[in-house]
Amino acid sequence: MEELLDFTTGMSLALLALVLFSIRRQHIRVEYSVSWFGAALSLLVLSQWPAALHTLAGWFGIGNAPLALIFIVGTLFLLVLFRLSVIISDLKDANIALTQRVAILEYRLESVHGQKATQG
Repeated sequence: MEELLDFTTGMSLALLALVLFSIRRQHIRVEYSVSWFGAALSLLVLSQWPAALHTLAGWFGIGNAPLALIFIVGTLFLLVLFRLSVIISDLKDANIALTQRVAILEYRLESVHGQKATQG
């Protein structure tokens, strides 16, 4: 179990470093990185505090702490991915609305130019 906790510690530290690097290079926006920070910090806490991991395993009714860790990791990342899917869906809807507004403006602009050409 100690090897799994060490591996989880290393992966959570690597994830924290990756998120910080991505923010610094402006590859990810700060508001989207908060959920990744939360997931990485919770993994770091659980991997460094085995008593909390055993307590959570008892709450979930899982007798094996490493299995509880895998369950918690999977749940955290599913929540992060769901949050990002909602954000992507909102952005897609906003993009469609913006495209429609641009098309309407182009149509109006062309009709104004057409009226000026017939008048002048």
